[in-house]
Amino acid sequence: MIDIGVHVNAPAAAVASEHDHPEGDKSMAGVEEVRAGIALANQKASESVAALQQATLSLEEAQQALANATQGSGQEEIQHAYGMLAEAAQSLNGVQGTINASITSAENYAGRL
Repeated sequence: MIDIGVHVNAPAAAVASEHDHPEGDKSMAGVEEVRAGIALANQKASESVAALQQATLSLEEAQQALANATQGSGQEEIQHAYGMLAEAAQSLNGVQGTINASITSAENYAGRL
């Protein structure tokens, strides 16, 4: 006699595994997909923070080069240009802080899933 297994006469609910349960799959896959999406978003956001840090360093170097090139100049437009570079660097620092806060919020949300 060939044993064809328990599944033939067993009720469908008894045969179904976690992976066969449509609601379970949707919930688990949904949570995992959300977490994966958050992780990807946070990775991209972190990459942007690194790029902003590099941009800030470049702005500081530009500011220093301008200061060196125009040393002793009292021209208002040079002072204005120098100040705008400093303001741009400061703005980038603020943007980095905002992005880091966003990453933290997203991580907190993912942790509660």
